[in-house]
This record gives sequence, C-alpha cells and structure tokens, in this order.
Amino acid sequence: MKNYIKKGTLLGLSFILVLSLTQCKAIQNANNKQKGGVIGAAGGAVIGAIIGNNVGKGGNGELGAVIGGVVGGTAGVLIGNKMDKQAQKIEEEIPGAEVERVDDGIVVTFNENSGVYFATNKYNINTASQETLNKLVGVFKEYPDTNILVVGHTDSTGDADYNMELSKNRAYAVTNYFIGKGLSSGRFTTNWFGETQPMYDNNTAEGRAKNRRVNIAILPNEQMIKEAKQQAGE
Repeated sequence: MKNYIKKGTLLGLSFILVLSLTQCKAIQNANNKQKGGVIGAAGGAVIGAIIGNNVGKGGNGELGAVIGGVVGGTAGVLIGNKMDKQAQKIEEEIPGAEVERVDDGIVVTFNENSGVYFATNKYNINTASQETLNKLVGVFKEYPDTNILVVGHTDSTGDADYNMELSKNRAYAVTNYFIGKGLSSGRFTTNWFGETQPMYDNNTAEGRAKNRRVNIAILPNEQMIKEAKQQAGE
C-alpha cells in the first residue's frame, strides 16, 4: 500500500498545504497518527520510516546526521510542495513501491514484491530491478536538488554477521547502480543494518520477505533549502 505522510510544522500552513493537495490520494488516505506533529528529534520521523520501531536502539547516528532537521515556516511549505510533486511522480512511475512523504523527505521502500529485489544470498541487480531503478534515475534527474540515502536490510535467517555484510553489499549495489547511470556520487549516502532493524515478524515467511528490503530516502539538499528560504524572505 502506498501513502505519503505529510507532517506540518505550523498548523495554519499545514492546513493550507493540505487544501492545495486534495487531489493527492496519499494525503486523502493519511490517518490521524500520520498527520501528527513533527517528531522532536532531528529527522526522527524519516529514520522511523526507514528502520521501524527501533529508533534509538543504536546504529542510526549517521542517518540522523544525514537527514538533519525539519525546515519550518513558509520555506518548509515550499519545500513540501516540491517533495510532494516528486513523491507523486515516483508513485506514478513505480506503482509497486511504497512511497511515504515524511517531514521534508520521501521514503521509498522496496521488498521482494515491490520492484527491487535480490535472489537468495545474492546482491547483484537483476533485470527486473534494473527496470525499476531506471525509472527512479529519471525522477532523480528531473529533481536534481535532493540528496539520496540508500539503506539495506535482511531478515533474520542465517548468521548475523553474514546478514550485515549482505545488507551492505545490496545497499551499495543500488547506490553504485544509480551512480553508474550518471547521477552524482555526492548526492548519495549508503547505510545498512543487516537483520537488526526488522519492521515485520521474522517468524513468518511473509514477514521475512518484507524485511529483506532496501529503503531509499530522498531529502532536500542545501540548494533547495536556500532557494526556499530566499523565496519565502526568511
């Protein structure tokens, strides 16, 4: 299921933004919890969307540094509008992906049923996954003022150290594929968690399949933030 999560910083501005996006089914479908206030920790909501309910249990320091804080005020609304358009574009191009709008960012989750997947114990990008990633390349080129975080995960089957290395190899396989298609390496940060950050029950086959995933977080870069603040007169 695909949905965007929009977390506003000022109630009035958020209300205006929601009204302007009534055609976006993701906004229409967001539940009350998803529409709640910004998580206090910098980038906490984006981290939560990437690693589930395990925020604060270690391993996410780099993610917090990359993601940073939420831009408020009118500048935040302007950034939000741009990110909404990009999220909707990804949803249109890749209907199988789970697309979430979280704070100032976009989180895209791929698992074995949603466009980018790997054979057992493998980390090469297969033909089907290439087709999906090529569509993302096109979106990233259309929206150049963003940074991209790629995060790899596995299920709990097998040795933990092996799974950690496997998640690293899979995450870098995705990052390197993007760079090989002409995207600037400076836009990318790569991270991995092995089996340590499950979002689903590893005791079931369905849960394990969903835990074998790659997350991609798309975040406004300094240029987008600077332009938004200038436009807002902040």
